[in-house]
Amino acid sequence: MPITVEPITENFAAEIGDLDLSKPVSAEDLADVRAAFATYAVVVIGGQELTDEAQMAFASHFGPLETTVFSVRKGEKLRLHRNMADVSNLDPEGKVWSAESRQRLYQLGNRLWHTDSSFKRLPAYASMLYAKSIAPIGGHTEFADLRAAYDALPEETKRRVVGKTVLHSIMTSRAKLGFSDWSPEELEAFRPVPQVLCRTLPDSGRTSLYLASHAGDIVGMDKAEAVALLEELTRHATQRQFVYTHRWRVGDLVIWDNRCTMHRGTAFDDVRWRRDVRRATVSDVAPTCEQNGIAVAAE
Repeated sequence: MPITVEPITENFAAEIGDLDLSKPVSAEDLADVRAAFATYAVVVIGGQELTDEAQMAFASHFGPLETTVFSVRKGEKLRLHRNMADVSNLDPEGKVWSAESRQRLYQLGNRLWHTDSSFKRLPAYASMLYAKSIAPIGGHTEFADLRAAYDALPEETKRRVVGKTVLHSIMTSRAKLGFSDWSPEELEAFRPVPQVLCRTLPDSGRTSLYLASHAGDIVGMDKAEAVALLEELTRHATQRQFVYTHRWRVGDLVIWDNRCTMHRGTAFDDVRWRRDVRRATVSDVAPTCEQNGIAVAAE
């Protein structure tokens, strides 16, 4: 039986049924999932029972897996495989973290609008987040369609953003929350990297903004003007007509295209309710500037 694809909106977010990812996926089903992903940018595959190994195996069909940023900090103890991002509220022993834990303060940044790994020179392509347990109240994930947001921009604004290069760093987003507990290894690894502000997607041909809370300076632009433009674009892109809110169920695997979406987690009582969600993240094929033919100065 072929998979079932039910759009949530006409062009953004869809649910996929008749697919069991605990078993090997046929080439036909994989092609259909990839086609739905290219069209809708966010796809929800519910009712799954996945081991970490099965999740990583499915993700590897989309490309090479990223290594978690937590592996950068020397001596950091990981709860999951190094190719899995632990987006849970659990410490390395599997207990709900304390209000003062470094991991919690760091991960509060996930409540800001962002796209995964834009702070890496080779950023993320697809993220696949699986829910093993969820909070009974809150803890939703919101997604913004940056393709539709670009389409809706005034022509004058489109001319302003095309060809612009932005510097991204995870330290930029965490500074907005007052977080500054960085190790020497992290300070080196998370130095700002250039990314395009506007990109064309090779599989769909659509043009998209490329925004994140990690974005700071715009190359060649006054700092205040750059901050104002990025804030203006983010407000525009996160208007309700561009946003899908996912209310998690245990067994959901949600896949999103980091090249053309932003997302953020919503609040929940994270020192009370256990929320175990695990992400496998696939790297993009090349740096965004290289893909879009924008030259950047060598370091």
